[in-house]
Amino acid sequence: QVKLMESGGGLVQTGGSLRLSCSTSRSIFEGLTMGWYRQAPGQQRELVATINNAGSTNYADSAKGRFTISRDGAKNTVYLQMNSLKPEDSAHYYCTAGVWRPARPASDYWGQGIQVTVSS
Repeated sequence: QVKLMESGGGLVQTGGSLRLSCSTSRSIFEGLTMGWYRQAPGQQRELVATINNAGSTNYADSAKGRFTISRDGAKNTVYLQMNSLKPEDSAHYYCTAGVWRPARPASDYWGQGIQVTVSS
């Protein structure tokens, strides 16, 4: 059973920062691309960022310049550092893992998700 354990969400004011963490097993961490998706109420899930096992990253346009995805091999953990947060970043954020594919990369496995709320 694949487990993706998210932490670090919460409430922050506009312009603030949060760091999300996602820990998993070594086999998942080393073998698959890791990612973050988000879903706001009434909207579809959307890709935020991905990072593969070579450290190559990919970002949604909405995340570029404000969010940074990174990985720590010693801890089998992926991070999403979110800066300059906006109310429109409020959503349920999901840690994911999977193979790379052009459409919905790293989407084979999903964590339970964690809430991020940005107040105006």
